[in-house]
Order: sequence, then structure tokens, then C-alpha cells
Amino acid sequence: MSEIAEMLFRGDLGSPMGRPETALLVLALAFCIGHVIGWVYIWTHMGLSYSQMFTASLLVMPVIVALVMILMAGNIIVAFGLFAVFAVVRFRNVLKDTRDTSFILWAIVEGMAVGTQRFSTAIMGCLAIALVFLYMRFVSFGGRHRYDVILSVQWTDGLDSIARLKSVLHRHSVRTQLASQRDLDDNNLDLSYRLQLRDPSRSRELLSELRDTPGIARVSLYHREDESEV
Repeated sequence: MSEIAEMLFRGDLGSPMGRPETALLVLALAFCIGHVIGWVYIWTHMGLSYSQMFTASLLVMPVIVALVMILMAGNIIVAFGLFAVFAVVRFRNVLKDTRDTSFILWAIVEGMAVGTQRFSTAIMGCLAIALVFLYMRFVSFGGRHRYDVILSVQWTDGLDSIARLKSVLHRHSVRTQLASQRDLDDNNLDLSYRLQLRDPSRSRELLSELRDTPGIARVSLYHREDESEV
């Protein structure tokens, strides 16, 4: 049994990686870091392009890259062979979110760090980048929260009595912006407003009060999440 084990690990024992236990530690740490990357991606994802298979690839990618770095360590022939293999294998998957590219790069760099046995750098880098992504998720970094709802109203009393509509809007919102105005005929107007509500959880009360307001033939309310942010 010992002879078989010696035959299996003879080539690895002569490599700069040293003993098989070291390679096992490298792959296990890369696997753990892959979990952290995958969990951060799940917790911070906000769009509609979520893919379970992509998340799974974030888990396995550091392990694969770490294995590549183990094979390339101190052996230029293997390195050139791997480059030739990568040149043949082409990846044509188009990422739906530019943010996904950052996670791909993160997974690759972590795999390289672990594969070259820079364990402390890999762990500190993993924690630091995870904190950056969590920070951006919690503070909605880069978002422009200018309104909560979009209100579409068909007004039938003409411009002279539009102050009645505006008074209702000002009672419920801290900011009101007329997005569009279209004349249907002499008195009928099709109006769209962007509103930043005083209390977004009470949007139904605004909608109910508008429906009871004289001069409104039709009213629709859309939350900001239902619209594309410009």
C-alpha cells in the first residue's frame, strides 16, 4: 500500500509545493474563500439577472485557479502547457451584469493568492473585498434616490384648477416633479409626476385620496423599483 502511495505522490513530492498535505490545505482554503465570495454575491445581488449556476461557479473558480497555480509552481513546461490548453478552450458566456465581472476577477485573484501559498494575503484580501461589497449594498452606493413613486393622472378640470391636485400631492410628498404633460383636449390633461413621499409605506393612502378628488378620471401609481432608473 505504501508503494502505491509513493508512486502516486512521487512527482508531487518533488515539486515546490512540497507534501500532498500542503496541496490539500491550499485547495481547502480556496474552497472556503469560494464560499465567502458566493455568499457575498447572494447577499448583495439586487438585479433580475441572478443565476444559481453563476453563483456556483464563483465557489469552484478559486479552487480551479489554485490548482492551476499549484501545477505551474516551479515548472515552466507545465505552465506553457496550461497556457496552450487555455488558448484552445474559449469561454463565450456573456455576463448580464458588469458587477459580475468584479466577482469573477475576485475569485481568480483569490485562487492565485491561495495557490501561491500567500495565505494571509488571500484571507485579508477576501475579508476586505467582502466588506467593500457589503458596504456598497447597505448604503446603496451609486444609486440616485430622487423619487419613490411615479404617478400617472388624467386630469379633466383644466389647468385653472390644477392647484387642487397639487395640494393633495404636497400633503403626501416632500418633493414633486412634473415628468410629463400631454393635452388630450381643451380640459383633459395626461400628467405624470415623480414623487418623494413623506412616508413611502403610506402610498396607498395617497392613491385612495386622489381617487376621491374631483377632476381625476384615472390615476395609476408605480413604485421606483418598477421603473428603470435614469
